[in-house]
Amino acid sequence: MNTFNKMWGVVTPEEALDKINEQKLKLNRPPKNLEEQALSLVGKDIYNKLIKGYTEKQWGRDCKNLPSFIIKRLPLRFTYDNNYYNDRFQGIPYLGYNELINNLTKDIEIRCNVNYYDSREYFDHISKKILFTGPIDEYFNYCYGALEYRGLDFKNELYENSNFQGVAVMNYTDKETPYTRVIEHKHFNFGTQPISYITKEFPCIWKRGDNAYYPVNDEKNQILYNQYKQLADNNAKVIFGGRLGLYRYYDMDKTIEAALDMASTEYKYFNTQQD
Repeated sequence: MNTFNKMWGVVTPEEALDKINEQKLKLNRPPKNLEEQALSLVGKDIYNKLIKGYTEKQWGRDCKNLPSFIIKRLPLRFTYDNNYYNDRFQGIPYLGYNELINNLTKDIEIRCNVNYYDSREYFDHISKKILFTGPIDEYFNYCYGALEYRGLDFKNELYENSNFQGVAVMNYTDKETPYTRVIEHKHFNFGTQPISYITKEFPCIWKRGDNAYYPVNDEKNQILYNQYKQLADNNAKVIFGGRLGLYRYYDMDKTIEAALDMASTEYKYFNTQQD
């Protein structure tokens, strides 16, 4: 409601809803693209102010050229609660993800700076199962062609003051600002340090050899991924996981949930094999 109030001067949820319904794109057919989908859900003001610029800079293409299913729904909250999420519970590991990963892997042999592809035969020989979280097209040597991804560049900056932006994450929805968001890390753990580190995230064109961050799940790439998935389904020794292995966008909570489900399934499988 704070956003609606600043945008239109409305005060009540009913006034805001009336404004949105007045602006919605009326379609008698399924939306052809992301722009039509967004306009049919939230109307032109919210689309132009909060969605269009951010989405086009995130994906590097016009919203008219993006599939409608990228935005299946746009949750609107008609309250004065500025919280970003609707989840009942929110949180991050108390000491951060580094400490979580350290504890999860403390009894596991870890080899750094090792390229799986350089020693593929060796690792395939010593392993009963392999969990692969890299790009699935790379695993199969791009035999059907390369999938598309979006890349990210990160710019870290140090500020000699205790509070740069007052919040952990600030999103920039306009197209003119080259970065999508600024992270001020200390606010995740309520830091009180006299200085502050921030990170700016810049979406960029991805090419082979770069780190891939976001699968481009348009129709063309989805068809190509399905071909790789058939190969993966016939490879019983390898588990493909994560954003790149499954060519799917995952939030952190869904990533952890998927990992726990996979571990539970594999644990049952190994117990069955040993019985």
